[in-house]
Amino acid sequence: MAKYDPASIEPKWQQHWDAHETFVATEIPGKPKYYVLDMFPYPSGDGLHVGHPEGYTATDIIARYKRMKGFNVLHPMGWDAFGLPAEQYAIKTGQRPRDITVKNVATFKRQIKSLGLSYDWTREINTTDVDYVRWTQWIFLEIFKKGLAYESEMAVNWCPVLGAVLANEEVKDGKSEIGGHPVERRLMRQWVLKITEYAERLLHDLDALDWPENIKEMQRNWIGRSEGAEVDFKVGDKAFTVFTTRPDTLFGATYCVLAPEHPLVDEISTDKAAVQAYRELAARKSDLERTDLAKEKTRVFNGANATNPANGDQVPVWVADYVLAHYGTGAIMAVPGGDQRDWDFAKAMGLPIVEVVQGGDVTQAAYDGDGPHVNSGFLDGLKLAEAKAKMNAWLEERGVGRKKVTYRLRDWLFSRQRYWGEPIPVVHFEDGTFTTLREDELPLTLPELDDIKPAGTGESPLIKAPEWVNLVYDGKPAKRETNTMPQWAGSCWYYLRYVDPRNLESFASKEKQDYWMPVDLYVGGAEHAVMHLLYARFWHKILFDLGHVTTSEPFTKLFNQGMILGENGEKMSKSRGNVVNPDTIVGKYGADTLRLYEMFMGPLEATKPWSNTGVEGSYRFLQRVWRIFVTEEGGLNPAIGGHEAPELERVLHKTIKKVGGDIEAMRFNTAISQMMIFINECYKTEKLPRSTMERFLLVLAPFAPHIAEEIWQLLGHKQTLAYEPFPGFDDALTRESEVEMAVQVNGKLKARIVVPAEASKDHVLNLAKAEVGEHLEGKSIIKEIVVPGSLVNLVVK
Repeated sequence: MAKYDPASIEPKWQQHWDAHETFVATEIPGKPKYYVLDMFPYPSGDGLHVGHPEGYTATDIIARYKRMKGFNVLHPMGWDAFGLPAEQYAIKTGQRPRDITVKNVATFKRQIKSLGLSYDWTREINTTDVDYVRWTQWIFLEIFKKGLAYESEMAVNWCPVLGAVLANEEVKDGKSEIGGHPVERRLMRQWVLKITEYAERLLHDLDALDWPENIKEMQRNWIGRSEGAEVDFKVGDKAFTVFTTRPDTLFGATYCVLAPEHPLVDEISTDKAAVQAYRELAARKSDLERTDLAKEKTRVFNGANATNPANGDQVPVWVADYVLAHYGTGAIMAVPGGDQRDWDFAKAMGLPIVEVVQGGDVTQAAYDGDGPHVNSGFLDGLKLAEAKAKMNAWLEERGVGRKKVTYRLRDWLFSRQRYWGEPIPVVHFEDGTFTTLREDELPLTLPELDDIKPAGTGESPLIKAPEWVNLVYDGKPAKRETNTMPQWAGSCWYYLRYVDPRNLESFASKEKQDYWMPVDLYVGGAEHAVMHLLYARFWHKILFDLGHVTTSEPFTKLFNQGMILGENGEKMSKSRGNVVNPDTIVGKYGADTLRLYEMFMGPLEATKPWSNTGVEGSYRFLQRVWRIFVTEEGGLNPAIGGHEAPELERVLHKTIKKVGGDIEAMRFNTAISQMMIFINECYKTEKLPRSTMERFLLVLAPFAPHIAEEIWQLLGHKQTLAYEPFPGFDDALTRESEVEMAVQVNGKLKARIVVPAEASKDHVLNLAKAEVGEHLEGKSIIKEIVVPGSLVNLVVK
């Protein structure tokens, strides 16, 4: 084989790694561990697109590098395989979801293995496997026993035509995304997990995590901690409670708003027909549509007035759908002088606008800043912090309010009216009571159903399996729970199962957790910034409190790779015709080229467009690497031997330092640039020392492992280079012996000088002044600026 031929090289080494179990990880006492994890994929029918290998290649470079640095590396892969897409495709094609999933997993695995990723496939998991489902259900039982799972009547998106409950994401402008059918809000029995019990810890513990700040901020905003007060407004002999973050502005509250579903609406409304008509309109909207700030707000006056407890004023009570019954108290007080939305409404309806904080002009707009309070009785003259504290104390003293901390976070609606998900291990008795299954009765598996279409009643398709649903339990007639778990369930704990994937006695032994946990590096898309990461942290903290896991957080460091766009700069999609299949690239250029190109496109975290020209550039670089080592006849380049090449050695040391540092910092594109500089230097060098060239191969190996292994073998090595030590460097050899510096006079470039890298400031100034002497004649130097290794600026007059 004379020319570079990845089609023969790459399968050979992939088979070698498999046959020799090169990347199988076992616990080695005393050896430092490194657990690097990808967010495992949902195996769709479309297979991989070139966006998947971006993150996978990054983690693989890290994994291979860490092995060479002496770490015991755990780098696993598996499948997040439950979910709605497989169920919908099964309904459409008449196939079974499990058969579709098996086929899709096989495609994904073939594609991933073709990329030369160093996964430990002995730890492969699938969230739909019976053994995995057993432990997902077991964790649910633990959550239930801790009092954190409960049943509740919850408002859901119900589509009568489809006969199904839809997720918020499946509703557009009040209609189903599929078919465009009307959707309404309906109360249905749901399982809910009490994530709000962990809100403060989920928020507080973010501070210690090495995560991107924007991701932590997204989680903080989702949790939404607010300090304020609850205030009671009376309507005759009845009352409702509002929560406000600005109790100091209570004197400026000139109206209140209730959610259409608030229980008090019916009791206090004087125009019941108008209110009911408005309620029916609101029932057709999703929460997102109701709260969208960009949309015009609707409301209806219910004819009642409430008493402002601060001043005794009667304030009108409105009903509006932008207030949600399940968020906060389902009621708000409106302070037009301090909130622009309230100001706009008050202006339109002719309601009073009272200035309560000086600093703005409430005749023109609301003012929500700090300042002395006015028109506020006992708060007049106080600034924000003191006024809030005094009002909170006043409310509590009179029994009309209380200091309160609230969270935007809602309890997690956990059940789905679907077939393809984990069955919830609960049975219901005829008297309305229920019980969970016992541990020894797990796993509860799905029945085989030919018809998995929605039942049409709001219940899961599982209702169509009476022989599965109906049973006698503890001697009493009972029915199984027919709702299933959401797709999030399996992904909440999969990182733990990788640690001990074949354990039949526990989801993961304490000994193996002690060795491998926590995850040292977690890489995936920013689209999972909130829900998956929040839910996984929630489950982990429950398991920690129960003594089942040994760390309080699962993921120490998080990195989000950017999106790869189509060559036209748009998001890749079938409809746009700009999807790039990695099979095509691997078939034409090889996996090493794909890996190298995706890391060379730009910073890993950036969004960047695909470029076929760029792929060819990476391929040409690997061809140059091949030719510097291999002759046209397929032998070793005779220029490689026991020679000395001081300048090439210097460039190698710079390369080792640069590439190692860049891998640690996940700056893969600049690491590749430095390797290109080294190869360029090789082509300028007549004799290539064998030691220099072998060390370069070890530096290249994490990025392009197949070509590196092949040349390593050609150099006479019998063992894989996967565990060869990553080369060290002499820092003295990484420093330039000479540097070029710009010389400016009054900020304008006048000359360039070459000086020793270690030259003193005085020496640099003397050389610079000599070089630009003609520009200094007759002038006085008033300032001398030296930026080492870069420039000299002489300020003269």
